[in-house]
Amino acid sequence: MRRACRGNLPPLIFLFVLLFLWQLGAMRVNAAYILPTPVQILRRLWELREPLFTVHLPATMAVTGLGLLISLALGLGLAVAMDWSPLLQKCLYPVVVASQTIPTTAIAPLFVLWFGYGIWSKVLVTVLMTFFPITITVCDGFRSARVEMVELLQTYGAVRWDIFRKIKIPCALPYFFSAVKMAVPISIIGAAIGEWLGAQSGLGYFSRRMMTQLDGAGVFAPILLLSAVAMLATALVGAAERRIVKWRGEN
Repeated sequence: MRRACRGNLPPLIFLFVLLFLWQLGAMRVNAAYILPTPVQILRRLWELREPLFTVHLPATMAVTGLGLLISLALGLGLAVAMDWSPLLQKCLYPVVVASQTIPTTAIAPLFVLWFGYGIWSKVLVTVLMTFFPITITVCDGFRSARVEMVELLQTYGAVRWDIFRKIKIPCALPYFFSAVKMAVPISIIGAAIGEWLGAQSGLGYFSRRMMTQLDGAGVFAPILLLSAVAMLATALVGAAERRIVKWRGEN
Protein backbone atom coordinates (compact mmCIF):
# COMPACT_ATOMS: atom_id res chain seq x y z
CA MET A 1 0.00 0.00 0.00
CA ARG A 2 2.78 2.41 0.93
CA ARG A 3 4.65 1.51 -2.27
CA ALA A 4 1.53 2.21 -4.34
CA CYS A 5 1.13 5.61 -2.67
CA ARG A 6 4.76 6.49 -3.42
CA GLY A 7 4.29 5.40 -7.02
CA ASN A 8 1.23 7.61 -7.47
CA LEU A 9 2.83 10.65 -5.83
CA PRO A 10 4.86 11.92 -8.86
CA PRO A 11 1.90 11.97 -11.29
CA LEU A 12 -0.26 13.68 -8.66
CA ILE A 13 2.40 16.34 -8.13
CA PHE A 14 2.75 16.80 -11.89
CA LEU A 15 -1.04 17.17 -12.24
CA PHE A 16 -1.13 19.70 -9.39
CA VAL A 17 1.63 21.75 -11.04
CA LEU A 18 -0.24 21.78 -14.37
CA LEU A 19 -3.47 22.88 -12.69
CA PHE A 20 -1.60 25.56 -10.74
CA LEU A 21 -0.01 26.92 -13.93
CA TRP A 22 -3.42 26.83 -15.64
CA GLN A 23 -4.93 28.75 -12.72
CA LEU A 24 -2.22 31.42 -12.89
CA GLY A 25 -2.44 31.73 -16.66
CA ALA A 26 -6.25 32.04 -16.65
CA MET A 27 -6.13 34.62 -13.87
CA ARG A 28 -3.61 36.62 -15.90
CA VAL A 29 -5.79 36.50 -19.02
CA ASN A 30 -8.81 37.45 -16.88
CA ALA A 31 -11.35 36.47 -19.54
CA ALA A 32 -13.41 33.52 -18.30
CA TYR A 33 -15.33 33.23 -21.58
CA ILE A 34 -12.01 32.40 -23.31
CA LEU A 35 -9.98 30.61 -20.63
CA PRO A 36 -11.73 29.86 -17.32
CA THR A 37 -9.73 28.79 -14.29
CA PRO A 38 -9.94 25.21 -12.95
CA VAL A 39 -11.75 26.56 -9.89
CA GLN A 40 -14.36 28.25 -12.08
CA ILE A 41 -14.84 25.04 -14.09
CA LEU A 42 -15.35 22.95 -10.95
CA ARG A 43 -17.80 25.52 -9.57
CA ARG A 44 -19.74 25.54 -12.85
CA LEU A 45 -19.74 21.74 -12.94
CA TRP A 46 -21.35 21.72 -9.50
CA GLU A 47 -23.93 24.33 -10.54
CA LEU A 48 -24.85 22.33 -13.66
CA ARG A 49 -24.75 18.93 -11.96
CA GLU A 50 -28.46 18.20 -12.36
CA PRO A 51 -28.77 18.51 -16.17
CA LEU A 52 -25.28 17.13 -16.74
CA PHE A 53 -25.64 13.99 -14.62
CA THR A 54 -29.31 13.24 -15.16
CA VAL A 55 -29.77 14.09 -18.86
CA HIS A 56 -26.62 14.67 -20.87
CA LEU A 57 -24.16 12.21 -19.33
CA PRO A 58 -26.56 9.23 -19.73
CA ALA A 59 -27.18 10.24 -23.36
CA THR A 60 -23.46 10.34 -24.12
CA MET A 61 -22.81 7.07 -22.29
CA ALA A 62 -25.58 5.36 -24.26
CA VAL A 63 -23.97 6.44 -27.54
CA THR A 64 -20.51 5.49 -26.29
CA GLY A 65 -21.54 2.08 -24.97
CA LEU A 66 -23.51 1.09 -28.06
CA GLY A 67 -20.82 2.37 -30.41
CA LEU A 68 -18.09 0.57 -28.47
CA LEU A 69 -20.00 -2.73 -28.50
CA ILE A 70 -20.55 -2.51 -32.26
CA SER A 71 -16.89 -1.54 -32.79
CA LEU A 72 -15.72 -4.51 -30.70
CA ALA A 73 -17.88 -6.93 -32.66
CA LEU A 74 -16.88 -5.43 -36.01
CA GLY A 75 -13.20 -5.06 -35.14
CA LEU A 76 -12.83 -8.57 -33.73
CA GLY A 77 -14.74 -10.04 -36.65
CA LEU A 78 -12.53 -8.29 -39.20
CA ALA A 79 -9.36 -9.25 -37.29
CA VAL A 80 -10.34 -12.92 -37.18
CA ALA A 81 -11.32 -12.88 -40.85
CA MET A 82 -8.03 -11.27 -41.92
CA ASP A 83 -6.02 -13.70 -39.83
CA TRP A 84 -7.95 -16.71 -41.11
CA SER A 85 -7.64 -15.84 -44.81
CA PRO A 86 -4.65 -14.05 -46.40
CA LEU A 87 -6.87 -13.23 -49.37
CA LEU A 88 -9.40 -11.52 -47.12
CA GLN A 89 -6.60 -9.62 -45.45
CA LYS A 90 -5.39 -8.28 -48.80
CA CYS A 91 -8.94 -7.25 -49.68
CA LEU A 92 -10.04 -5.80 -46.33
CA TYR A 93 -6.89 -4.10 -45.06
CA PRO A 94 -6.90 -1.23 -47.62
CA VAL A 95 -10.62 -0.64 -46.97
CA VAL A 96 -10.05 -0.51 -43.20
CA VAL A 97 -7.21 1.97 -43.62
CA ALA A 98 -9.16 4.07 -46.12
CA SER A 99 -12.05 4.37 -43.66
CA GLN A 100 -9.76 6.36 -41.36
CA THR A 101 -9.01 8.96 -44.02
CA ILE A 102 -12.61 10.19 -43.96
CA PRO A 103 -12.79 13.49 -42.03
CA THR A 104 -15.15 12.92 -39.12
CA THR A 105 -16.38 16.51 -39.10
CA ALA A 106 -17.32 16.14 -42.77
CA ILE A 107 -19.15 12.82 -42.55
CA ALA A 108 -20.97 13.42 -39.24
CA PRO A 109 -23.42 16.01 -40.69
CA LEU A 110 -24.24 13.53 -43.45
CA PHE A 111 -25.07 10.89 -40.83
CA VAL A 112 -27.42 13.41 -39.23
CA LEU A 113 -29.11 13.99 -42.62
CA TRP A 114 -29.42 10.24 -43.23
CA PHE A 115 -30.47 9.08 -39.76
CA GLY A 116 -31.80 12.23 -38.09
CA TYR A 117 -30.96 13.59 -34.65
CA GLY A 118 -31.50 10.23 -32.94
CA ILE A 119 -28.87 8.01 -31.41
CA TRP A 120 -27.77 6.17 -34.55
CA SER A 121 -26.09 9.11 -36.29
CA LYS A 122 -23.82 9.54 -33.23
CA VAL A 123 -23.26 5.80 -32.90
CA LEU A 124 -22.03 5.60 -36.49
CA VAL A 125 -19.53 8.40 -35.87
CA THR A 126 -18.27 6.50 -32.82
CA VAL A 127 -17.97 3.22 -34.75
CA LEU A 128 -16.14 4.91 -37.62
CA MET A 129 -13.53 6.29 -35.23
CA THR A 130 -13.21 3.23 -32.95
CA PHE A 131 -13.21 -0.01 -34.91
CA PHE A 132 -9.90 0.67 -36.68
CA PRO A 133 -7.53 0.41 -33.67
CA ILE A 134 -9.36 -2.71 -32.50
CA THR A 135 -9.06 -4.39 -35.89
CA ILE A 136 -5.41 -3.58 -36.51
CA THR A 137 -4.18 -4.22 -32.96
CA VAL A 138 -5.96 -7.56 -32.54
CA CYS A 139 -4.82 -8.65 -36.01
CA ASP A 140 -1.24 -7.90 -34.98
CA GLY A 141 -1.87 -9.91 -31.82
CA PHE A 142 -2.85 -12.95 -33.85
CA ARG A 143 0.26 -12.56 -36.00
CA SER A 144 2.48 -12.36 -32.91
CA ALA A 145 2.06 -16.08 -32.27
CA ARG A 146 5.46 -17.76 -32.51
CA VAL A 147 5.94 -19.97 -35.55
CA GLU A 148 7.78 -22.58 -33.46
CA MET A 149 4.76 -23.06 -31.20
CA VAL A 150 2.44 -23.42 -34.18
CA GLU A 151 4.72 -25.97 -35.82
CA LEU A 152 4.99 -27.91 -32.55
CA LEU A 153 1.23 -28.26 -32.28
CA GLN A 154 1.02 -29.25 -35.93
CA THR A 155 3.46 -32.11 -35.29
CA TYR A 156 1.03 -33.39 -32.63
CA GLY A 157 -1.80 -33.36 -35.15
CA ALA A 158 -3.47 -30.12 -34.12
CA VAL A 159 -5.95 -28.70 -36.61
CA ARG A 160 -6.25 -25.03 -37.50
CA TRP A 161 -8.97 -24.36 -34.90
CA ASP A 162 -6.82 -25.90 -32.15
CA ILE A 163 -3.91 -23.63 -33.07
CA PHE A 164 -6.18 -20.60 -33.12
CA ARG A 165 -7.75 -21.42 -29.76
CA LYS A 166 -4.65 -22.53 -27.85
CA ILE A 167 -1.98 -20.22 -29.27
CA LYS A 168 -3.37 -17.28 -31.21
CA ILE A 169 -6.11 -16.23 -28.81
CA PRO A 170 -3.80 -16.17 -25.74
CA CYS A 171 -1.20 -14.26 -27.77
CA ALA A 172 -3.82 -11.74 -28.89
CA LEU A 173 -5.37 -11.13 -25.45
CA PRO A 174 -2.83 -8.46 -24.33
CA TYR A 175 -3.25 -6.75 -27.70
CA PHE A 176 -7.03 -6.91 -27.31
CA PHE A 177 -6.95 -5.13 -23.95
CA SER A 178 -4.54 -2.54 -25.33
CA ALA A 179 -6.98 -1.95 -28.20
CA VAL A 180 -9.90 -1.57 -25.80
CA LYS A 181 -7.95 0.93 -23.68
CA MET A 182 -7.36 2.95 -26.85
CA ALA A 183 -10.93 2.53 -28.07
CA VAL A 184 -12.63 3.70 -24.87
CA PRO A 185 -11.47 7.36 -24.98
CA ILE A 186 -11.78 7.43 -28.78
CA SER A 187 -15.39 6.23 -28.53
CA ILE A 188 -16.16 8.97 -26.00
CA ILE A 189 -14.57 11.54 -28.32
CA GLY A 190 -16.58 10.17 -31.24
CA ALA A 191 -19.83 10.43 -29.28
CA ALA A 192 -19.02 14.01 -28.24
CA ILE A 193 -18.17 15.00 -31.83
CA GLY A 194 -21.42 13.50 -33.11
CA GLU A 195 -23.38 15.36 -30.43
CA TRP A 196 -21.51 18.59 -31.11
CA LEU A 197 -22.41 18.52 -34.81
CA GLY A 198 -26.00 17.43 -34.48
CA ALA A 199 -27.94 16.34 -31.40
CA GLN A 200 -30.61 17.32 -28.92
CA SER A 201 -28.87 15.97 -25.81
CA GLY A 202 -25.46 14.78 -24.67
CA LEU A 203 -22.32 16.37 -23.26
CA GLY A 204 -21.07 17.43 -26.69
CA TYR A 205 -24.38 19.15 -27.42
CA PHE A 206 -24.36 20.82 -24.00
CA SER A 207 -20.80 22.10 -24.50
CA ARG A 208 -21.74 23.61 -27.86
CA ARG A 209 -24.80 25.26 -26.31
CA MET A 210 -22.64 26.82 -23.59
CA MET A 211 -20.28 28.13 -26.27
CA THR A 212 -23.12 30.01 -27.96
CA GLN A 213 -23.75 31.68 -24.59
CA LEU A 214 -20.05 32.61 -24.18
CA ASP A 215 -19.94 30.54 -21.00
CA GLY A 216 -16.33 29.36 -20.96
CA ALA A 217 -16.63 27.42 -17.70
CA GLY A 218 -19.83 25.84 -19.01
CA VAL A 219 -17.97 24.70 -22.13
CA PHE A 220 -15.20 23.07 -20.10
CA ALA A 221 -17.47 21.47 -17.46
CA PRO A 222 -18.79 18.65 -19.72
CA ILE A 223 -15.28 18.21 -21.17
CA LEU A 224 -13.96 17.66 -17.64
CA LEU A 225 -16.75 15.16 -17.02
CA LEU A 226 -15.89 13.32 -20.25
CA SER A 227 -12.23 13.12 -19.25
CA ALA A 228 -13.11 11.72 -15.82
CA VAL A 229 -15.38 9.07 -17.34
CA ALA A 230 -12.71 8.09 -19.88
CA MET A 231 -10.05 7.72 -17.19
CA LEU A 232 -12.38 5.67 -14.99
CA ALA A 233 -13.39 3.36 -17.85
CA THR A 234 -9.76 2.89 -18.93
CA ALA A 235 -8.79 2.06 -15.34
CA LEU A 236 -11.55 -0.57 -15.16
CA VAL A 237 -10.31 -2.16 -18.40
CA GLY A 238 -6.76 -2.17 -16.99
CA ALA A 239 -7.99 -3.88 -13.82
CA ALA A 240 -9.77 -6.54 -15.89
CA GLU A 241 -6.59 -7.03 -17.92
CA ARG A 242 -4.51 -7.62 -14.79
CA ARG A 243 -6.97 -10.27 -13.61
CA ILE A 244 -7.27 -12.09 -16.93
CA VAL A 245 -3.83 -11.70 -18.56
CA LYS A 246 -1.83 -12.78 -15.54
CA TRP A 247 1.16 -13.98 -17.55
CA ARG A 248 1.89 -10.50 -18.90
CA GLY A 249 3.46 -9.31 -15.64
CA GLU A 250 3.24 -6.02 -13.81
CA ASN A 251 4.58 -2.76 -15.17
